[in-house]
Amino acid sequence: MYNFPTRYRVPFDESFNLYQAPQQAEEDFAKKVLKKRLKKAIKELKDLQRVLYAHDHYAVLLVFQAMDAAGKDSTIRAIMSGVNPAGCQVFSFKQPSAEALDHDFLWRSARRLTERGRIGIFNRSYYEETLVVRVHPEYLDKQKLPVEVDRSTLWKDRFESIRNHELHLAQNGTVILKFWLNVSRDEQKERFFSRLDRPEKNWKFSMADVAERQHWDEYMQAYQAALNATSRAHAPWYAIPADNKKYMRAVVAETVVETLKALQMHYPTISQQDQVRFAEARALLEAEGV
Repeated sequence: MYNFPTRYRVPFDESFNLYQAPQQAEEDFAKKVLKKRLKKAIKELKDLQRVLYAHDHYAVLLVFQAMDAAGKDSTIRAIMSGVNPAGCQVFSFKQPSAEALDHDFLWRSARRLTERGRIGIFNRSYYEETLVVRVHPEYLDKQKLPVEVDRSTLWKDRFESIRNHELHLAQNGTVILKFWLNVSRDEQKERFFSRLDRPEKNWKFSMADVAERQHWDEYMQAYQAALNATSRAHAPWYAIPADNKKYMRAVVAETVVETLKALQMHYPTISQQDQVRFAEARALLEAEGV
């Protein structure tokens, strides 16, 4: 539907092999090179967001999923640092509330979708319902699912719901980009040590994150299933190497910029009638004098 970049894009034919996806940058880029790339992309994104807002025909949804300590927060903060805060909104989805559990699994994210002209960002998303819940099926007991729901096909059914949901959004003007930040288990371990060793990062550390490491293989299987089932032409997934944060941020920012450029947006044109009115307004202003 849209002309999405192809680098690191998960194939649409369900042939993606997570275990072959790179976690390191393809080249050993100098830090100053990556910093320059990110700075350039941020500037371009700033200008593109202004056109997006003025054009007012598209909404943009950026979805970020990853294992703990992969860099979701810092990546969102970095790439959006130059964008007008009024032009974007960020939502983080953690443990569902009692209200959310009284609705279907797409409800709490659907009500946070952004309007045309703005960039919406989901830090985690409805995909958690096919990831953490799949790894911990006991969470389903709190979801009050009807007895008619066939749990043997639950994940397949949820993937179908997600595909239909995203197709509906895309057909109505939402440009969807989904990023899986592919951090290695070894790198995650080093980042956990950093959180333990540096006082200013202690607040980020959680024993629950360490406990989830014990389910690493199960999570990888769940991610592979989710990415294969839901990377489609209208809502592609990107498996971004995440062991080098600077590289990851630059690639994510560049992917967003390339996508927005391909939309061929423009500032609204002024009709002849408006031009006449503008001339009248100019004449009135000039007649006021100094």
